[in-house]
Amino acid sequence: MNDRPPRQINSPAGDERYRQLFEEVGLGMKWLTPEGNLIDVNRSLCDLLGYGRAELLTRHYRDLIHPDDVARDEGLFALLLSGEIPSYSIDKRYLHRNGASIHVRVTSSLVQMDGLYRLSIVQDMRAQDVVAQGQRDGEARFKTVLDTIPDAMVVIDERGTIEAFSSSAERMFGYAASEAIGQNVKILMPSPYQERHDGYLDHYMKTSERRIIGIGRVVSGLRKDGTTFPIELSVGEVTLEGRRIFTGFVRDLTSRKNAERELAIIQAELSHVARVSEMGQMGSTLAHELNQPLAAIVNYLQACHRILQNQPTPVLPRIQEAIEKAVAQADRAGQIIRRLRDFVQKRDAERRPEDLNAVVEEAVALALVGAKSVGVVSQINLDPDVPIVIVDKVQIQQVVLNLVRNAVEAMTHASSRVLTIETMNQNGEALIRVMDTGTGLAPEVAEKLFEPFMTTKATGMGIGLSICRSIVESHSGRIWAAKNPPGGTIFSLSLPAAEILASEPEA
Repeated sequence: MNDRPPRQINSPAGDERYRQLFEEVGLGMKWLTPEGNLIDVNRSLCDLLGYGRAELLTRHYRDLIHPDDVARDEGLFALLLSGEIPSYSIDKRYLHRNGASIHVRVTSSLVQMDGLYRLSIVQDMRAQDVVAQGQRDGEARFKTVLDTIPDAMVVIDERGTIEAFSSSAERMFGYAASEAIGQNVKILMPSPYQERHDGYLDHYMKTSERRIIGIGRVVSGLRKDGTTFPIELSVGEVTLEGRRIFTGFVRDLTSRKNAERELAIIQAELSHVARVSEMGQMGSTLAHELNQPLAAIVNYLQACHRILQNQPTPVLPRIQEAIEKAVAQADRAGQIIRRLRDFVQKRDAERRPEDLNAVVEEAVALALVGAKSVGVVSQINLDPDVPIVIVDKVQIQQVVLNLVRNAVEAMTHASSRVLTIETMNQNGEALIRVMDTGTGLAPEVAEKLFEPFMTTKATGMGIGLSICRSIVESHSGRIWAAKNPPGGTIFSLSLPAAEILASEPEA
């Protein structure tokens, strides 16, 4: 033992104030001899261990301690007795009278009164254990969420430092959590996002002006290997223990973008198939339509020949007129062939400002091939004030052609066969309407009219109107069907004017 004497106090046994404090304090207290015999205990310790005072004072301190904790406690007490330490605190297990273990923290020191005694203060740690277990459970649940959510999850503080990095984030960005945590979140961003991020975060902290937080947007991510990829980023904010943290949910859009490209290719193929299919349906009547102008050409030229043979005097004006008519008919036949070739030709989409009336007029000329032979009377009303539109001409012509030929077929067995095609300016948008006087649409058909593989034709594939809708919607337009009051159906499609498209902000 060193020369430092134990702390001395006046004997408190007869001090009423001390006794009251000893009894009423919320912590357990006990006095022991150096040998471990209990000589005094307070009410809190009796309540903690389930003993009465008299019974507890008959116990040795080892009787109160879990057997596995005795050796460690006695080792520290030996250091206390030797003067090597002035006091010590130890977490250990006390045993309740019913045998249950109780987690306590015991602080012990030596006190010199009429002899040398050990004073121990006992703190019940069970409430803290519940809190600590709750924290551990919460951390475990949080880790489970991080490990199981399919989207990557990244948590950062107000300075942009990464505090949590999910398993999905590890797989997505190529960093281990241990590599990412503690780094600035900029390591996950390519230029120019990387250079702008700190400024954006500072701006938000000062102004609370949201650009991504709570909104979400499509940006680019940067993998550890330096490759970039499209991501959808959603950021949430929460205040935790007086400080703000930000949680980012990241979805890899690579597969979606690939799927969109594949879908676009398939859509283009289907569109081409649909156009070729339309041409096949018109093939049977095409020869008749072309024979008319070609026969007229032959007739005019034969007339020229007869005039030259039978007239002794010059008849140049009449010959010139006949030849001009022959040329006009030949040009008409050539136009039909050129329109068919342009329509069927497979090519990439190309959008440019177009006169919608000219687009519709050309498509209708093709669509009405053979319509007169089945008794269809057509009316074309083109509004000169219809706005200019930015479209792929052939795609919009495909829609119009499909609608017109459907209308012709719908009137095959109708008593009245009037087809009306019109354009108009409706609230600044370009509107096309195709109206027939056919049998109309049944309610159950009307509900699914634009869905793939929905058809009312015995030999139809059911992709025509579905493709029409896809084309129109890709042009930021709408297509719909309604009942024609006199009987039949009205198909309408609207397209935004060129100036409206030009004024829309970029996504």
